[in-house]
Amino acid sequence: MTSYKKLDAWIFSMEMVKEIYRLTKMYPKEEMFGLTSQTKRAVVSIPSNIAEGLGRNFKKDSIQFLHISRGSAYEVETLLSVAVMTQLINQETYDRVNQMIEKTIRLINGLIKYLENQQALK
Repeated sequence: MTSYKKLDAWIFSMEMVKEIYRLTKMYPKEEMFGLTSQTKRAVVSIPSNIAEGLGRNFKKDSIQFLHISRGSAYEVETLLSVAVMTQLINQETYDRVNQMIEKTIRLINGLIKYLENQQALK
């Protein structure tokens, strides 16, 4: 298996981290320990779990960590829905970032399917 740093899922999820950090800078100060912190932790979890799973070098572990990564992507999507609902961000911003989330989920799903079909990993 190639280095996780060369995988589209990891590369694109790192771009999403950058975008979420930029976006949450605009959240009000009173959300620093609430929605801001939780959104940042969830988005960082996406590439982190991709890296950790592939670093384990066991197919079952790798797939499990990719499922966790995908779950974190859904968590970010939900947290952004809350941000829209509470008017921290507008619908247009949500739609733009949600496209990134959906692409990340597709990439992770593709990686899961690839690994499930591989014989090389233990």
